[in-house]
Formats: sequence, structure tokens, C-alpha cells
Amino acid sequence: MTWTVDQQLALTATEAVAAIQSGRLKAADYMATLLARAASLSSLNALTTLDLDGALAAAQRIDALPPEAKAQLPLAGLPIVVKDNINTAGLQTSAGTPALEGFVPKTNAPSVQRLLDAGAIILGKANMHELAFGITSTNFATHAGPVRNPYDPTLIPGGSSGGTAAAIAARIVPAGLGTDTGGSTRIPAALTGTAGFRPSVGNGGAERRYHDPDAVVPISHTRDTVGPMARTVADIALLDGVITGAGALPTLTLNGLRIGLPEPLWEGLEKQVEDVAHAALRRLESAGVTFVPVAMSELETLNGHVGGPIAIHEPREDVLAWLVANNAPVKTVAEMAARIASPDVRAIYDGVLADVLGAHYDAALKQWRPRLQQYVAATFTDERLDALLFPTTRLAAVPIDDLNGSSTVSIDGAAPIDTMDAFLRNTDPASTSGIPGLSLAAGMTAGGLPVGLELDGPLGEDRRLLAIGVAFEQVLGVLPAPVL
Repeated sequence: MTWTVDQQLALTATEAVAAIQSGRLKAADYMATLLARAASLSSLNALTTLDLDGALAAAQRIDALPPEAKAQLPLAGLPIVVKDNINTAGLQTSAGTPALEGFVPKTNAPSVQRLLDAGAIILGKANMHELAFGITSTNFATHAGPVRNPYDPTLIPGGSSGGTAAAIAARIVPAGLGTDTGGSTRIPAALTGTAGFRPSVGNGGAERRYHDPDAVVPISHTRDTVGPMARTVADIALLDGVITGAGALPTLTLNGLRIGLPEPLWEGLEKQVEDVAHAALRRLESAGVTFVPVAMSELETLNGHVGGPIAIHEPREDVLAWLVANNAPVKTVAEMAARIASPDVRAIYDGVLADVLGAHYDAALKQWRPRLQQYVAATFTDERLDALLFPTTRLAAVPIDDLNGSSTVSIDGAAPIDTMDAFLRNTDPASTSGIPGLSLAAGMTAGGLPVGLELDGPLGEDRRLLAIGVAFEQVLGVLPAPVL
């Protein structure tokens, strides 16, 4: 068949792979369409690197495979973008910061390699908040620039994986990889009407679902993880299965599901977000979901003792370890920090280098984090919950801050609050406790901005959480493409 450009752009990752595997769509034709799309939408600043020749050559190699070989590749010919802090052999890994601009690792991160082995093709590297230390993706480094939201280019796409989310929402690619330390796959997914996943991390070791040691420019070994991002939850499940080797999603029905609504994460919402979220609840309830309000009155206090000390103390050793392991062009964290371009990130790194929260680190890691983990686990058990559900972010996308990258926001005219704190409030507990979290589209505000809902699940129940997400998405639907 002959595919129009619009038909190709509309393909989800699952649909694109099926079309390429069957021979109905040439991988090279599809790649050429998406590369042209990326070039035409360069003003979104979604990408730091576009691999024109390499991506086309890889697509041609897929087309040259015998039909039976192509059919055995789970991601045959699938174009993806990879966040610019994840190691990719032959392509820049700069973490969006000047000191690492042009640095090319020798090997791929394991999560990337598994996707490539399954037939995926890297179209380019995705822009991000500098060094992943922010939620706006307003990058002041000269080689990048602020990522723009495809639904309104004057607004942020969320971060720090904003480039991956913007590329997916703009139909430059159907899927990609981000990283998540406090919400960096889920926040941009919510603000761009896409899906973003944070897999289980737990206490590391066997509890950590994705293993990418020394292959991601880090913030915190306790909190960091690579995570897939896509247009649909089904596509997230496809990538997650390839990375982990997991089988098919478990079957479930909405009838009988018990979903907790943590009260602190439903408070203080922007009215337009609250309206969309409650409308989604009504639709899900009509489909058979049982919602259970849960007080979780200690959640914010416990989380507050954990997140900051770990995220501000660990970069000094973790970033240095990455620089050394990868023979990076700068040799010390101080040398890298001296060239930071974004004012908000520079201010954070001043605190990192001074170890301003170091005195609280041991208590955060050894006392408060276990208490938080026990508290969250007990909530699932005591209330017999399959998952927790809440708005991914308290507010929809806000204007790009061209002066600082991230300063303050006001929710419905209330007193200004720190932008990063405002957007991290709901996503951070999953990160600090190490449980899986998934953001999916809930709907759109009256003004046409996406709103996300987050599902958090018990530790290690990632595939079941994704199955719930797929079922929810079938009720709520996916959002219309932005007009670009």
C-alpha cells in the first residue's frame, strides 16, 4: 500500500513495528518521513542531535532482511529518540551541558542496546533540562535552547526529559527513552499528552528493574532510572518488555480493581487540572473501577525528609564516577559545574558542591527512606489496593521562563511557589520510595492543554501496573495531535 505522510505520522510504535514486520511499510520510507518531520519542527528544540545518515542506513538494513528475520525483531525499524544524558555509541551524550558538548561514548547504555538489538533505530538525541536538574527543560546551553511544548510553543513541555516528550507529542517519533529521578519521565508526559514510565528501583540490586551502571550522566544512584516514553501505554509496555525480557502483560478487568486516591496528592490542584482529573475518575468509575480515598497523612512529611538530601548529596560522587568511567573530557565535578549555562542549575550545583544537605544524608537514606517505603507498602496491603491514582502534576504547562529556567508559579492566583517544588510534589514520592509510576493522558483543559494522571504500584508489580494503565487508556482514550 501507499502510505501518506499523515498516516505514517499517526502510527503508534506498536502499529509501526507491525507494518514494517509485515512488509506493508518500508522502514526507510518511514524513517525519511520522520527525519523530515524533525527538520521541519526544529524550532521546538526537541533534539540536540539528528542522525540523518545513520538512521536511514539502519532503516535500509532492516528493509534488506528476509521476511522471517524481520518478523522476529520485536522493534523492527522503530525510530526512537534517546535522552542526551544516556550513553549512545557514536552519538553525542552531553546531558545538555557545555562541558560535555560533543562527547561521544564508546558503548551504548544496556537499555539502549536491548532496544537496538530488537530492531529499534536511534533517530537522534533528545534535548533536556541541563544535567537533568529541573522540570522545565528550559536549557540555556547555546547548543540546545529551551524545549517547547508542541501544544503551545510558548509553554514548557516539562522535564527533565522534555525533549523526548516533545518529540513524541509532535509526531517526530512514536517512542523514546528518558530518565527519571524525581518525575522526569512522568511530568513531561503529563504536560505533552503522552505516556511516561518510571520502573521499579527499590533499594537497587535485584529490585532495580533497569540496570544501566555508569551509562547515564547521573544525579543519584538511589533515585535515578532510565524509563520508556511513548504515545500510548501499550507502546510503553512494548519497550519495557524488550528492555527487561518480560512476557505479555497480565490480563485483568476493570471490575474489581481497587484504586487508592491519596488525599494529599489531590489537594491544592489548579482548577482546570482538577476538573479534567475528576471527569476522568467518573469515566473510570462508570467502567467498573472502585476508588478508595486513602488519607496517607504522613506521606509528604516522610518524603520531605528523603528527597532533597539524597538528590543534592549523591551527585558529587556519582557524577565523578561517570566522568571517570567514561573518560569524559572534563575530569572533576567542579570543572563541569563551572561551565553550567542555566542559572537555576548553576544555583543547585552550588549547593551540591558545598554539600549543603550532607548532614542529613545518612538519616535520609537509612532512617527516613525505609520508613517511607514501609508506609507506602503498608498502604497497598492494608487497603487492598491495586494502585494509587492522582494527577501527575498540580498544574498544566506554564510559560517558559527565559530569565532563570525555573523560578516561581502561581496556582489560580495564590501566592507564588517554587516551580520545581510545585511540579514535583505528586511525582516525587514514587521516586524516593523506589516504586513504579506511570503517567498517562487524562484529557485536555478547556484551553487545549494536556493533563496527566499517574498510577503508582507496589514495588516489582511493574507489568501489572502497565496492564492497568492500558485498561485505563482504553477508557480515557488518547489525545489528539497538536496542531503544528
